[in-house]
Amino acid sequence: MTDTQTDAPAKAAVPGGAGRAGRLVRGWSANLVQMVLGLTQQLLLIPAFLHVWSGDVLAAWLAIYAAGSLVIVADAGLQLRAINRFLSFKSCVDCDGRTASVYHGMLLIYLAIVAGLGILLCAAVYVVPPSAVFGFHAMPTFDAAMLVMTLGTLLSLPANLGSGLYRVRGQYSRAVWLQNAALLFGQIAQLAALAMFGSLLAVAVAFVSTQLLFTIFIVAVDAPRRFPFLRRPARPPLVAPSWRWSIGQLGRALPFAIANITELALVNVPVLLVSALVTDRVAVVQWGLTRVVASLVRGLCLQTALPLGAELGHDHAIGDTERLRRFYAYGSAFVTGLACLVVAGFLPFWPDFFALWTHGSIPYDGPLAVTLLLGSAAGAPSLMALVFANHSNRGTLLIRTKGLQFVVFLALSIVLIPRFGPLGAAIAVVASDIVVQFGLLALVIIWQTLRHPLRHIAFLMLVAAGIVAPVWLIGFAITMLVPGSGLVHFVLECAIWMAVVGGLASPLLNAALRERLRALVPA
Repeated sequence: MTDTQTDAPAKAAVPGGAGRAGRLVRGWSANLVQMVLGLTQQLLLIPAFLHVWSGDVLAAWLAIYAAGSLVIVADAGLQLRAINRFLSFKSCVDCDGRTASVYHGMLLIYLAIVAGLGILLCAAVYVVPPSAVFGFHAMPTFDAAMLVMTLGTLLSLPANLGSGLYRVRGQYSRAVWLQNAALLFGQIAQLAALAMFGSLLAVAVAFVSTQLLFTIFIVAVDAPRRFPFLRRPARPPLVAPSWRWSIGQLGRALPFAIANITELALVNVPVLLVSALVTDRVAVVQWGLTRVVASLVRGLCLQTALPLGAELGHDHAIGDTERLRRFYAYGSAFVTGLACLVVAGFLPFWPDFFALWTHGSIPYDGPLAVTLLLGSAAGAPSLMALVFANHSNRGTLLIRTKGLQFVVFLALSIVLIPRFGPLGAAIAVVASDIVVQFGLLALVIIWQTLRHPLRHIAFLMLVAAGIVAPVWLIGFAITMLVPGSGLVHFVLECAIWMAVVGGLASPLLNAALRERLRALVPA
């Protein structure tokens, strides 16, 4: 195996052999279902947990769930390294053969990482019990549940490699649909475990078991069947890659690892930091629940941008600069507009939903929610830039900007959380996102990609202001004009808002108008 590209260029195939619009629609459909399942996990399952558990037990589960999500950083950027290698082979002779060679080498690296870190994780939990670190001494199954969650997530990492290959070969949606099935069955299993056993350990086992089944299926069954070149008889017997090659892959994956660590930190580390630095358990739960809405907006932007990133990566790999420029400009405006619309809808109705969601048992923190939501809208363009950077092998840029963002976030968190509590964590997240990720990463990507970067940034700011302010005011007016409380009142408010906003947006159904608006996006 070698990273030196010596093959003569060949005609790049369109991934998946299907039209770009069809691939995007299928990818967005799969991601939409994944978002709904994510909402079910983080929103709709909470009332079921509160029906059985106390607030302290729920706080423990939120810490366990966050720790499991953080284990994904053990991927060490290998998935995006593999994706960029697979993309680079599009202009090579014997694309399938080189892809298979790198795929099998990367798979062995994954297995080695899982084995090594699994042993270290078990030893760490034995030496330093997590219950002592996070203050959950009174819960006898907390340590075991934390080990099951983190170890199970670690064992699921090899699925990332298969998912990356699906993304490059135009079958992004298939990998997501398979994961959706695992998430759905996992949620059903969690409810069953909660009803039958009621313990943290049982729910954690239910959560990770379906993820492990998904990993086994995609790596051992579906990927070899979907891509026969992975198991073609003409291949030589599988041999372990050299240490030099393996270390080289880890080194080149480091920038992507830093980027992923920062993204996961912005979502999950604040939960752990607030748990460790704030003694008020109610405030911990309050933060854990409120940050769900910001994570939802951030996740929506990323899920919208990921199919776009796969297409942009294809254009970048084959050198189609003009198509890349136009597509990036449209994608950036679309992601920004979508994020602003969702934030403007959440702002007026989130207090009513929060009261219904928690049965009034957890106080609502308005400044915390507004800070997180407006920060999510402001950072939306940078997420599009982040996805494109990951799919265009911008390792040097990523390691500089995301490393700086991680340092700024940690420094602000340590200073602000002890003084302001959860609001300090929100300020740290938003400030690091806007100042570093948008102020450096997004500006560099936009400047390098577009012909008119300043006009594009001004256009995005105009779009954001033109959506958030009026749509928020519409929602606020509805809450004032429709007094009341309860589920029926909340549904009525949302229905009226959707009808009004839908009516205002109805001219966009005209294809000619959409084309004129697309022509206004500076590229």
